[in-house]
Amino acid sequence: MMYAFILPGTLYFILYKYIPLLGSVIAFQEFSPFQGFLHSDWVGFAHFARIFDSPEVIQVLINTLTLSFLQIAFAFPVPIILALMLNEIRHDWFKRFIQSLVYLPHFLSWVVVIGIVTIFLQSDGVVNSLLKHVFGMEAILFLQEPFLFKPLIVLEIIWKESGWGTIVFLAALAGVNTELYEAATVDGASRWRRIWHITLPAIRSTVVILLILRLGTVLDNGFEQIFLMLNPYVREVGEVLDTYVYYKGILQSDFSFATAVGLFKSVVGLILVITANKLAKKFGEDGIY
Repeated sequence: MMYAFILPGTLYFILYKYIPLLGSVIAFQEFSPFQGFLHSDWVGFAHFARIFDSPEVIQVLINTLTLSFLQIAFAFPVPIILALMLNEIRHDWFKRFIQSLVYLPHFLSWVVVIGIVTIFLQSDGVVNSLLKHVFGMEAILFLQEPFLFKPLIVLEIIWKESGWGTIVFLAALAGVNTELYEAATVDGASRWRRIWHITLPAIRSTVVILLILRLGTVLDNGFEQIFLMLNPYVREVGEVLDTYVYYKGILQSDFSFATAVGLFKSVVGLILVITANKLAKKFGEDGIY
């Protein structure tokens, strides 16, 4: 009976994750849809060499890594801080209300989120209208300024996903023995001391595991959000591997190169996960395996 329960999930991974891996062979071919997998010419690692030979691809890699590390540095800690704040709320009804409020943006599609951002930040949008009529300032081209592109992406992620990200941390905090807080209070520990010595150690292993998993997707910035935010003014700083693969693989039909980039992303992610897991174990954490 237990095997019957896991069968749908197993079939999903076999059909949509493992079988498509066979198509990765075209990364080593000059693939032609008319010749197929069996008759396309083999080129070895030529497409992988293109990743490092092209200045355009190097710039895309720099954009991807910069954006990923900005997300880790600024967006990753926000759910932790938010979970700590929610955990300190003592009125259950107010806590549930705030939780529902911060969860809601997660259920909006990126199309809706980018639409809202555009309405607020376009040249004749809400923010610029406020700046012009209230403060007498000139319009700021938020969506066309290259130096504002990455901060906007990170802020959008924080607004949309931070509330949802608190679920795992709140679940970890729910398992903390309340007697520890009571004993600390009796010993005269302030609220900050209780958070530092009881709450944070309780979720440390959860933070480490999620950070390891996040490092596995360091070259994956999310296609939809970036694609919708791109325009000719910010393409140089905003083009990432996900959108670059779309333009090369779909619009220019360079299927082999697009597959090579995707395979390169997967290998780098695997190496980072293994390395981070070993480091976590070295520092006394459990890791993910």
